[in-house]
Amino acid sequence: MLVNNAGIYPFDKFTEITEEQWDRVIDVNLKGAFLCSQEAAKIMIKQGSGGRIVSISSIASIIGYEGLVHYCASKGGINGLTRALALELAPHKIRVNVVLPGPIRTPGVGALDEKATAGIVSTIPLGRIGEPIDIANAVLFLASDKSDFITGQTLVVDGGTTAR
Repeated sequence: MLVNNAGIYPFDKFTEITEEQWDRVIDVNLKGAFLCSQEAAKIMIKQGSGGRIVSISSIASIIGYEGLVHYCASKGGINGLTRALALELAPHKIRVNVVLPGPIRTPGVGALDEKATAGIVSTIPLGRIGEPIDIANAVLFLASDKSDFITGQTLVVDGGTTAR
């Protein structure tokens, strides 16, 4: 089992992003998932008993956010990587899926003031910011035998944000 859960999200205006900034976000968020998945798949194939790869993307990969062009692109890449790997690794009984969190109470979100937090909550139909356990439960489901017939899928965990 592999969970790709690394990511950085610096806020930068599109017209001011340097090539070095772009490369750093793509390297950490997308290239890191590619390299880890590649190594894990080699081991899983050699063992011959199948396996699971779950990556963490973001709803930013499907709705976009200002100031996060490089982040949105890198997370969209993870979605595409997941679908392609699911097809290529299915003959080896390796299931590959991706979780797309919405706003989750992390140090980055926790640093926002009350007004900013209230603004975010107002966009979430369930009326709250997600907790890390919400994402952990989605990953746990995809890692379990209860999801044995699921591969190449995106599981959105966002309190309904993208349902609008």
